[in-house]
Amino acid sequence: MGHQPLNQQAIAIIVFDIDGVVRDVGNSYRRALADTVEQFTDGAYRPSQADIDALKTEGVWNNDWEASEEMVYRYFETQGRSRTEINLSYTDLVDFFQRRYRGSNLDHPDQWDGYICQEPLLLEPTYLQGLTQAGMPWGFFSGATRGSAAYVLERRLGLKAPVLVAMEDAPGKPDPTGLLAAVQQLTTQQTLPPALPVVYVGDTVADMQTVQMASQQDQTRTWVGIGILPPHAQAPLDYAIAYSNTLNHAGAVDVLKNVQELTPEAVRHLVKELKA
Repeated sequence: MGHQPLNQQAIAIIVFDIDGVVRDVGNSYRRALADTVEQFTDGAYRPSQADIDALKTEGVWNNDWEASEEMVYRYFETQGRSRTEINLSYTDLVDFFQRRYRGSNLDHPDQWDGYICQEPLLLEPTYLQGLTQAGMPWGFFSGATRGSAAYVLERRLGLKAPVLVAMEDAPGKPDPTGLLAAVQQLTTQQTLPPALPVVYVGDTVADMQTVQMASQQDQTRTWVGIGILPPHAQAPLDYAIAYSNTLNHAGAVDVLKNVQELTPEAVRHLVKELKA
């Protein structure tokens, strides 16, 4: 059996984060995070969007369960209590979070009735089709659970088994293992040339740091980080500018208000500039 010929038309590989890029999680994941912190601080503290952003700017709190736990601990530390004094069950915290986010029936997506059902989509399937037609294979690397990621990609967007590396499949960002795995899956699946440039699209410092770390691990490719300004960070203007600057400082080549601004023409221009 002969080898499949290389897909010589391919220009670049695009890998997308999901939360804040494909779907607006300002009133779902983030709301569940705030609910969880409020619950486990006995109603004493409910973090704002800015509080959550400040934590995520540290680059290591991509996992919202761990971020919730950390915010609970930090609140009690401001009250003069050490972490060892606090009887906090991570299992109970995750269960509470998931019941807010997914709803009461955690394991049956058909019956989910939580915040996940209310997430606005930030891209159209036709946008992804346009990338494919332009020779830009795409996939997803997200810190979301596989169930949550598949819910938006397959049920909401109607995608058929897209390349997806989710929480269960790789270490959390900024570890680049998941991004490298998504790129490898696309390369194998579509018989792509081995050194195609990779564009990773994300909305957090951890996403941009992931790109930087991937470029250190695989120097055969050009790695590009594109930042997205999530809906909750688009106003007021000074907050949007500060958020964009934070992504730029973390390595974003450009910061866009919506992922669909990353058109095939924009990708071609990026690749051309980087080769120059």
